[in-house]
Formats: sequence, structure tokens, C-alpha cells
Amino acid sequence: MPDRPMLYLIALGSNQRHRRFGAPRAVLTAALERMGDDGLTVCATSSTITSRPVGPSQRSYANAAAIIRTRAQPPALLALLKQIEAGFGQRRGQAWSRRVLDLDIIMWDGGAFAGASPALTIPHPMLRQRSFVLGPATEIAADWRDPLTGLTIAQLAARNHRPKKRPEKAPKPLDHETKRH
Repeated sequence: MPDRPMLYLIALGSNQRHRRFGAPRAVLTAALERMGDDGLTVCATSSTITSRPVGPSQRSYANAAAIIRTRAQPPALLALLKQIEAGFGQRRGQAWSRRVLDLDIIMWDGGAFAGASPALTIPHPMLRQRSFVLGPATEIAADWRDPLTGLTIAQLAARNHRPKKRPEKAPKPLDHETKRH
């Protein structure tokens, strides 16, 4: 892979207060500052939205997106993001439970990436279903293309907001079709 600065789209989420930084929105602000302190260049940030939790958590989330620039390859960036998360507090309990900070690599300008570990797949496997990621991402990366579908973030967000079609019911047989002759 080339040794050049690369752009990454990162999703940020929090639904638990931090003893030092405060409410989840403030946690996201502190996380962006920490990324800069750790050598990542934060090029753009979205506004922060509030979203309902996915899974067992009962707390609403603060969500945002950021575009960062770094020379780090995806595995190294993931390790750094997990280190930043840990610095804000250990995640306890089951998947999708409450957390002080969640940082996910959503896309990068290198296209698709599948690492040796299932923990790192780019684009993020749940990208297309997550309005709480697509909404903020549209503000700063609307024209980024999903390398798997060819659709832009804006197109994915629009598709995600369309009402889902209800499955069609099989037509009932007519009375004369159900009678035996």
C-alpha cells in the first residue's frame, strides 16, 4: 500500500457520561481533540445528532462523523482508535450496550479493505443500514462512494430513509378454485 496520507471517514458515538468530560456530546468533542493529539489530522466534522439506541441499551446516543487524514494503514488506525476508546473508559457488558465512546472506521479513500481479523472491514458492514452514521456522514462526505455498491453516501442515506416496502401477501384463492370437483 502507498505511503501517502489517506482520508478516513470515522463514526463517533457515545451514550454514557464521562467523569471528566461530562455528557455524551462533550465526550465526542474531547475524542476529536484526542485524535488530533494522537497525530491524526481532523479535516472535517459533522454536527452531532441524537439517536435511539440499537440493541439492549436504553440510553440515547450522541453521534457524529469526522474525516481524518493519516499515513496509518487501516489496521494501525483501528488499533489507535481502540486505544483512544479505552482511554475514555472500558466498554462493559454485551455488544451494543452503553458506552462512553465508540469509534468506527466507516470508509477510506483506499476503497474496500478486508483485514485478517473480522474486526476490520471497510466499508463498515453495517454502513448502509445505519441512519445515525449516514446522516452525519452526509454533511461532510456526501460524495464519497461506497466501493461495493458504487452509491454515494448521500444516495445511501436517501435509500435508508425511504419507507420499506411491505411484503406482498399471496392472493387468496377464489372460492371456485378451492372447491374440489
